[in-house]
Amino acid sequence: MTPTAEQVLDVRGLTVSTGGLDLVSDIGFRVGPGERVGLIGESGSGKSLTAAAVLGLLPDGLRATGSVRLTGVELLGASERALSAVRGRRMTTVFQEPMTALNPSMRVVDQVAEVMLVHRTRPDRRSARAAAVELLAGVRLPDPVEAGRAYPHQLSGGQRQRVLLAIALANDPELLICDEPTTALDVRVQAQVLDLIRGASAALLFITHDLAVVASVCDRVLVMYGGRLVEAGPVAEIFRRPRHPYTRGLLDASDLDSTDERGRLRTIPGSVPAAGAFPEGCVFRTRCAGADDDCVDLPPWTGTPEAGTACWHPLGAPDVRA
Repeated sequence: MTPTAEQVLDVRGLTVSTGGLDLVSDIGFRVGPGERVGLIGESGSGKSLTAAAVLGLLPDGLRATGSVRLTGVELLGASERALSAVRGRRMTTVFQEPMTALNPSMRVVDQVAEVMLVHRTRPDRRSARAAAVELLAGVRLPDPVEAGRAYPHQLSGGQRQRVLLAIALANDPELLICDEPTTALDVRVQAQVLDLIRGASAALLFITHDLAVVASVCDRVLVMYGGRLVEAGPVAEIFRRPRHPYTRGLLDASDLDSTDERGRLRTIPGSVPAAGAFPEGCVFRTRCAGADDDCVDLPPWTGTPEAGTACWHPLGAPDVRA
C-alpha cells in the first residue's frame, strides 16, 4: 500500500454519535488509487452510516468526528458549499434504490447532463447532452438516444441503475462509493451492473452484505460489526483463512452446501443488537461461542490498517494476550 499522502480516501478515528451514544466507533481504513475495497456486515452493522459520514450526508442529529481525507483534503467539518463542490465531481455514489435518487420529472439524459453542467466539466448544455448520450451508451443502455428521452418511471430497475452509474461516472471521479447497488436487481442484470462497476477507473468503496459480490468485485475487504471494524485484508486471504469469529460466521452462513450437526443451514446465533446498544468490550462477544472473560475488554487492532483483526482469540493464531 502506498503512503498515506497518496491515498484517495484516508479515514481515521471516524466516530458517528447522537446524544452521547456512539453508533459507529473509531473506524479507520484507506483506499488507494484504482483499488476496489468492499465493506461487508449484517444489516445494522454501520456500513451505510459510515458511507454517509464519508459523503457528508449524515441525517440531522448525528455528528461525525475523526478524519476523512480525500486525496489529502479534509472533508469532516467542511462547509456544505465545499462538500457540494466535491460530491458529484471528485467523489460520487450509487445508491441501492435509483427511484429515490433520480428526479422523476426530468428526462434521464438531462439528469446525466446536469451533473456535468453543475460542476462545469462541459462548456454548455449541448455538449453536456452529447456527452450524456455517450455515457448512457457506455453503461450499455439499449438505444441510448431514445432511452435518454425517457423519464425514470419508464425504465426498468436495471436501466435506472445504469443511469445512476452514468451520473456517478460523468465527471471522472477519483472515488466511487456504491451502497448495495445491486440488491434489488435480478441475477442477470446484477452481473451486468457489476461488470460495469469493475470497469470503472475510480477507486471504489463497495458496501454490501453479499459476500459473493465482494469476491467478484473487490481486491480487499473490510468486515464491520457493531459499528466497528473487526477484520480487514485481501479478499482471497479473508475468505480462505478468516481470523475473526464473526467473519467465519458470515462465510459459514453464506455457504448453502454446509449444514450443522442437525442438518440445518448454518447461522450466526442471536441477532444484531440495535444501533448503539452493543456490549462493552468486544462488540461480538454476546454472539460468539469462543467468548470468555478477556472479551469484556475491547480488543486492540492487530496488524496493519490494510490487513488485521480486532479479536482477543483470533482463529488460527495465538491469543493476543498470550
